[in-house]
Amino acid sequence: MPSGAGDSPVNRVFNVTTIFFLGFYNKSTFHLLLFTLLLQIYIVTICGNLLIITLVTYSKILHSPMYFFLTQLSVTDLMLTTDIAPNMLNIVLHEHASVSLSGCITQYYFFALSVTSECFLLTVMSYDRYLAICSPLHYVSIMNQALCIRLVLISWLLSCSVALLLTLDLSQLQFCGPNTIVFFCDFNPLMELSCSDVSVVQLEGTLLSIPVIVLPFLVIVISYMFIVLTISKISSFSGRRKSFSTCSSHLTVVSMYYGTLIIMYVLPNEEHSQIITKTMALLYTVLIPCLNPFIYSLRNKDINEAFRSSVRNHIIFFRRFR
Repeated sequence: MPSGAGDSPVNRVFNVTTIFFLGFYNKSTFHLLLFTLLLQIYIVTICGNLLIITLVTYSKILHSPMYFFLTQLSVTDLMLTTDIAPNMLNIVLHEHASVSLSGCITQYYFFALSVTSECFLLTVMSYDRYLAICSPLHYVSIMNQALCIRLVLISWLLSCSVALLLTLDLSQLQFCGPNTIVFFCDFNPLMELSCSDVSVVQLEGTLLSIPVIVLPFLVIVISYMFIVLTISKISSFSGRRKSFSTCSSHLTVVSMYYGTLIIMYVLPNEEHSQIITKTMALLYTVLIPCLNPFIYSLRNKDINEAFRSSVRNHIIFFRRFR
């Protein structure tokens, strides 16, 4: 056999060990403004979601299934923004920011875990609203503490399983370039970087999207169809408005969340320009987790009352020790 015959192109492939992130522009002034904006959003996101968790934990008027599920949603938002935002801030400040391949896959795991858990939790919350509005007499007996805990545990266990399965599949692939990605490590961009046969992994990702995205979305839509039918049968306008107000915040979050999912993952990638991709990445991973606490709290009398009560108690506490 001639020398070098065993050096096929496959054997000479350069294995990627570092992933570089694409920023926005090379204008330092724009970078500084964007960094300041992102940092402020990140701080507000952390404070807002921690405030929701603290209020629900310590305020007795918020000890109900709806607010228990809301704390879990805040946990997913904290996980998502903490996984993505710090690295995004580094990317904005420093062009050609990079992360190791193992770090990129780890980032994807926590990203997939938070996104998947949010899908399941939003579905659980829609079931909670369905029971509260369509079966108010049986709500307390059905949606008891044991069922709430089971629903949350199942949501987290399913999310961990799906995220782990996809992450293990990614870790088995070979990456040989190009090695640039937009802002954060997501499933489809990592597929594009791989030089392995990704057909099986892509098929698995498509199949898993059915129980993770499609079925939960259908459950939410069906739940709100029954909710709308029930509300329409209420004779008084004030009664209809009061009933709808209990689920308006959840409906707003669902609309933003699944609207972004459809744009990011359902529309063909060819229709996404680089600017659109970057903008949607910012919206999906940074802005929406920041808006969720405000959506649930601004028009919620219970949360506003719990916040005012907490402020009064802290003022009284500090006055005693002056």
